[in-house]
Amino acid sequence: MLNITIDEILRDPLKYLSLVKAGETFVIIQADQPIAELKPLTSNQKQRRPSGLCAGEFTVPDDFDEPLPDEILSTFSQSLLKFIYRSSVIFIKLLASVSMKLVFPT
Repeated sequence: MLNITIDEILRDPLKYLSLVKAGETFVIIQADQPIAELKPLTSNQKQRRPSGLCAGEFTVPDDFDEPLPDEILSTFSQSLLKFIYRSSVIFIKLLASVSMKLVFPT
């Protein structure tokens, strides 16, 4: 890290910018006090993952896009029906609570 004055930068700004571009870092001095640092920017962009990173580690089965077996589908259907039932019970209780407050305000 090199110290330079503002006057030095003003005399030949392109020289110092090219040195910064090459990786140099400067501390800018004014009245013998450091006031700023001039350094190359670091990239904030993340590296893209290379394609084929896991090539050969697994294979997609031929029946990947076939319909699921009935026993799996019925499990999903039962879970969905339970969810709908529980949600409707909660909704009905909430609706009853609200309507009771509207009919019999306290």
